[in-house]
Amino acid sequence: MATNIGMMDGAYFVGRGEILTWINSTLHLNLSKVEEACTGAVHCQLMDAAHPGLVPMHKVNFDAKNEYEMIQNYKVLQDVFNKLKITKHIEVNKLVKGRALDNLEFMQWLKRYCDSVNGGNLHSYNPLERREGCKGAKEMNKRSAPSQNATKNASTAPKHAPHNTRRNDVPHVSSTSQSGKLSRPSSSGGASAYSEAERTAHEQQITELKLSVDSLEKERDFYFSKLRDIEILCQSPEIENLPVVEAVKRILYAMDDDALLVDAEAMKSDQHQQVETLSCISEEAEERLRVDTQKRKNIVNIDVELAASNTLSPKQRISDASDVHCSGSLLTY
Repeated sequence: MATNIGMMDGAYFVGRGEILTWINSTLHLNLSKVEEACTGAVHCQLMDAAHPGLVPMHKVNFDAKNEYEMIQNYKVLQDVFNKLKITKHIEVNKLVKGRALDNLEFMQWLKRYCDSVNGGNLHSYNPLERREGCKGAKEMNKRSAPSQNATKNASTAPKHAPHNTRRNDVPHVSSTSQSGKLSRPSSSGGASAYSEAERTAHEQQITELKLSVDSLEKERDFYFSKLRDIEILCQSPEIENLPVVEAVKRILYAMDDDALLVDAEAMKSDQHQQVETLSCISEEAEERLRVDTQKRKNIVNIDVELAASNTLSPKQRISDASDVHCSGSLLTY
């Protein structure tokens, strides 16, 4: 049973259309956007469908419009998570804002979880009956009623067809010549076959466009989450004042490409100037250190020579002088 799912898991690449189809078919709803489930009531009933009888549905409010009402629904959901020992963190502050990406990510995780429970088999679940004790359930059921009526009409339509055929039996027999004339263009099949081919081609094109849109939405959501992670990292107090982080922030928050390029070039030139200034300062410091070291060596040598000359005794001075004199006499000899 998957409770913690990584961001690169396939669950986070499920499209909005598939998520909406799953919600509407499971709960007999008529949602058109994923963010319509931001109240938390839909999440509670989906968990009730996965674990029948575990969620106290009488505490769920389907008519929640204010944030404090939505938070009550998420408290019910959190209690269910605690009972099931699910460690998934519910970001209530983001979900109640009704942002599409946050609600889509959480719903993707919830779909993956419900699919992992009993293989996603929820056919015996009656969502309308479970919603009867909830606040705002009547209005929710009324919204979903048109879609259910449409399905019922579609299922009952073939039953009336035989009556119409029986009523039209007599005109059909009496006007055989006219029916023969009307059936001749269809027997050729030229125009009808051409329109059928066109319709098939258009349907195939629409399917391809839907697939491309879904893949683009997945890619957009993926890179948006990465940019959001970078933004959160740049806002950490330890590194937010670094020049590199400031440059990343300028790129993230830039509104105009030209201004962004100008700022980037200016930043590069500033960095080059800082590097050149630091190199010059380091060279001057090294030169000063070398000169000071040489001066200190010279001073030390002079001090050593003076100290040595002062420590000589008179006899040593006379012997040195005699040696010098002898050496000088030998040279003169």
